[in-house]
Amino acid sequence: MGSVEDRFGVTTVLRAPSAVAARPRLGGASWPDEPRRGRKKRQTRDALIDAALDLFEAKGYEHTAVREITDAVDVAERTFFRYFANKEDIALFFVRREMDQFVDALGARPARETPLTAVRNAFRQTLEQIQADSYLRNGEPRYLAVIKLIDSTPALLAASLRFIYDNGDKGVDVLAERENVDPGSDKRPWLLIAIYGAVMALVHRDWRTHGQGGAEAMLALFDAYADQLAPTIAGRWRPSVG
Repeated sequence: MGSVEDRFGVTTVLRAPSAVAARPRLGGASWPDEPRRGRKKRQTRDALIDAALDLFEAKGYEHTAVREITDAVDVAERTFFRYFANKEDIALFFVRREMDQFVDALGARPARETPLTAVRNAFRQTLEQIQADSYLRNGEPRYLAVIKLIDSTPALLAASLRFIYDNGDKGVDVLAERENVDPGSDKRPWLLIAIYGAVMALVHRDWRTHGQGGAEAMLALFDAYADQLAPTIAGRWRPSVG
C-alpha cells in the first residue's frame, strides 16, 4: 500500500481490493460464509466505493474522474464498469439497497399493523439492518457518510430523488397487496409512499444540518415527523380561541 499526490495536491491512498475485508461490521458479526469468488467481488466493490468516497470528500464529486477511483484501487477501468454504470451509480447503490430492504421489510410486517405503522416499523428495521451490515470509515458508519454526500451534492441528490420517484411503485405494490386494494383505482398506497419519501428527505436534511449523530438520531427525527402526520393532515393548526 502506498500513496500518490495528483495535480490538485490531493493525496490518495492506494489499497488492494482485499483491504476492506478486515473491517468489522458495526453489528459485531463477521460476514457469513460465502464462496471465494463472491467474497472477492464484494471486496473489490467495497474498495471502489471507499476510494470514491475518499476522493469525493477530498476533491468534490464533480472533480473526481472514474480513472482516479480505479487508480486508487489499482484496478482497470473496465473492472469499475463491471460494478457501476458511472460514478453516480456508486451513491445510487446505497439508495437502491435501502429501497430493496425497505420493500422486503414492509412486505414482512404483520397484517395487524396499520399501513402507517407498517411503514414506520419497516423503516426502523431497514435502518437497523443497514447499520448492522455497515462498517466504520473515518470514524463513522459508511452509510451515514453516503447520506451526507448525497444530501450535500446537488447532482447526486437529484439522481437519488429521480430513482426514488421512478421506483416508488415497488412500495405501492406491497402496500396494496397487504391491504387488499387495487393501486390502479385506490390512491392511498401512492399517497402514503409519497409521504414516506417526503419525510425521508426532511429527515436527511435535518440530520445533516443539526448535529447529525448516529442511526438513533435519524430514527428519532423520523418518529418526530411521523407523529405529526395525522395532526397535520386532519387537524387544525391555529391555536384554539377562547
